[in-house]
Amino acid sequence: MSENQIVVCELKTECYGIDISKVFEIIRIQPITAVPAAPRHVDGVINLRGRIVPVVDLSVMFGMMPAAPTKASRIVVAGSGESRVGLIVDGVSQVLMVPDDAVDPTPAVAGGNSDYLRGIARVADSLIMLLDLDAIFGEDEMSLAA
Repeated sequence: MSENQIVVCELKTECYGIDISKVFEIIRIQPITAVPAAPRHVDGVINLRGRIVPVVDLSVMFGMMPAAPTKASRIVVAGSGESRVGLIVDGVSQVLMVPDDAVDPTPAVAGGNSDYLRGIARVADSLIMLLDLDAIFGEDEMSLAA
């Protein structure tokens, strides 16, 4: 049986999972430079050891109200290949191994955000929505981070 290794992030009261192979690092919130005319969910960019990385507030992207950063807030630097994007989350709680048979398809009632999900994992008494970063950030958006 195959397993998915995921990084579990919190947004408001919900848990989201990101495939660990897409996560490069997890950092504390740092000063973000605004970019003129950027989409509402793009907070701006950061300088991460000489690399300019766009930073996206996942709460805003998913239609939630943005929250003020706390001590638990983090930027999850993720992407593929040389492309990177910073994802602002309310917290990162753990890394889990989730068996394939514990992942269900996203139900049709999930609405417009269902395109961003690759499934929902059943872990103990909770549900973790598994994010599909390639669907959230298409090649065009990810190429901005390269």
